[in-house]
Amino acid sequence: MIRRPPRSTLFPYTTLFRSSKEKSQLIVLCIFAHPDDEAFGSGGTLAELMQKGHKVTTVCATNGDVGEISDSTLATPENLWQVRQEEMRQAMTVMGITDVRFLGYRDSGMDGTPDNENPACLFQADPPRVEGKIAALLEELKPDIVITHDPTGGYGHPDHLTTYQCTTAAVEAMTEYRPHLYYVCFPKKNFRKLWQEMTDAGITPPFAKEDLDKIGSPDDYVTTVKYVSAYVDIKKESLSHHQTQLDPNGPFSAMAPDVMTAWMSTEYFYLSQPENGDVQEDILAELS
Repeated sequence: MIRRPPRSTLFPYTTLFRSSKEKSQLIVLCIFAHPDDEAFGSGGTLAELMQKGHKVTTVCATNGDVGEISDSTLATPENLWQVRQEEMRQAMTVMGITDVRFLGYRDSGMDGTPDNENPACLFQADPPRVEGKIAALLEELKPDIVITHDPTGGYGHPDHLTTYQCTTAAVEAMTEYRPHLYYVCFPKKNFRKLWQEMTDAGITPPFAKEDLDKIGSPDDYVTTVKYVSAYVDIKKESLSHHQTQLDPNGPFSAMAPDVMTAWMSTEYFYLSQPENGDVQEDILAELS
């Protein structure tokens, strides 16, 4: 069962909200754990938002310090964080997004790895402090929409879960305008389908092939489905700038291009309604 984190005590909670119809330009704040987390699950939607004249800010909680290095000529373990920051900026330039920010935490690595214990990593950070940084962004930008990870973290990455928890707590603690809070979802059925297609093609899935039922969002959790085929070329070009994370010999690269294009052409979200009982309209659905 998916549960929300406890409400933050940073602020007393009230909710006011505006209809998207009242604004010609929406302000969107995306908060993800690592550079490239925005790509697969929401890249098409971000491209659509920019193409339709809305304002998007992307924030990475960590610098992706312990991610993959697909080619040793691209980065070293020591400078990977700097390289990934620049990759993120280049990827967002493709989208037309110029406001790219980093909270500066160290990547915590995959669940159960020694990197989880590094005192500089997001997983070890004091949650109220992280929430405070996010609350400052909310106060500065006053977004209409906030997009972040869902309660599963996609596949349970500690940084995805921490980012979800702290972003949700900061949003629910707002005293004035509570934005529409969307979680990026990766439905379980999609993981099962893609992993099966990989297996049928003789390709080993990148992770969780033995624990497939433990990853992904419940299929009935999704509230919003976005068909982004009109923006998938922008999405793919943006993704291509995360070079350190794209193994040319990896499972995704080995899949037939039309299969990957089809998979990347639909995105899934959950609209988290305010805790006080107010009902917010589905702004992302209205964009279509």
